[in-house]
Parts: sequence; C-alpha cells; structure tokens
Amino acid sequence: MTVAQPSTPASYFHLLRWHAANPARRPMVVFTPKSMLRLKAAASSLSDFTSGTFRPVISDEKVTNASRVIFCSGKIYHDLIAEREKNGENSTAIVRVEQLYPLPAAEMAAEAAKHPNASLLWVQDEPANQGAWSHIALGTSEHFGGTGFGGRTLRRVSRLASASPATGNHHWHEEEAKALMTEAFTR
Repeated sequence: MTVAQPSTPASYFHLLRWHAANPARRPMVVFTPKSMLRLKAAASSLSDFTSGTFRPVISDEKVTNASRVIFCSGKIYHDLIAEREKNGENSTAIVRVEQLYPLPAAEMAAEAAKHPNASLLWVQDEPANQGAWSHIALGTSEHFGGTGFGGRTLRRVSRLASASPATGNHHWHEEEAKALMTEAFTR
C-alpha cells in the first residue's frame, strides 16, 4: 500500500503518474484537505507539471546549516512557510514528507544530515493522538534502531491529544493554530 499527503497539485499529479506506472499494483490512499483547493500558496506552475517526478521527501533549498529542521506533511507546510516569512526566520529548514507509507526514512535521515547541529521536529496540525505522528515516530525508531537520526531524536509539535479532530469552536481553533506555530519556531 502507498499512503501519501501531497502539498501541491503538481506533487499530486506526479504521485498519480508514478502510481499508474508502477508495475507493483497496490492500493493507494491520498490525504488532501479541501482547504488546499482555495489556498493560493499551494498552487503549482505549469512547468511543475511538465517536468519532474514524484519525490517522497522534498527538501528546503532556501536554508543551509539550519538550527532547526521541521518535518511536516500536507497543508501545514504552507502555514509554516507563511509563519517563517512573517517572522523573518532564516535558520529553520522546513522539509515536506509527501509519502507517509512506506516511510522514506533514509531520505528523511539524509535531510537531517544536511543540518548536523539542528534540532529535529515533526509538526502536524492534528492532535497528538491522531495524524501521522505515531507512524513517523515508530517508523524512524525501527529504521534507526531506536537512536533516531544519528543520535538525534525527532520531537513532536502538535495540538494536545483529543477525542475529536476539531475543537468545535473557531476561536479556540485559531488559538491552537497560533500556539502551534509559536511552539514550532521557539521549541
């Protein structure tokens, strides 16, 4: 099975092409929130569709020798980029994990190795007991024998554990989103 959460239309397009061309016929699950349909930051140019391939991990080319590396998946990437630009932050690399299963742990480790002194975070919009965190934590731990990325552990930044994916109150939701961004860039 393949589980993916693409962050742009071009990535989704290349994922579908890759899946159709893959000789191993297996199911694919794709998570795409409706809110990305209206998000201008999530748009892709025509050249993004006509060139390139599906990449399970997309690195941040704007930042070198970061002090913080944030791994994320899906729409939260665009929120993190907007927050980084708003704060004028230039020491945080934001890496997109487009494929969640099979976990591209080696590619994630290669991204972490580009920033040897950085703290490593997994940021998700979902509560701690939901979303991809449990799979990411278990997958990286199993792949690296419990030592993390070269002895560095991947820490989670998310909403508090909850029985519901949403608070039910728009004001509380906005406050949680603001706290999530603050924690991602100060932790």
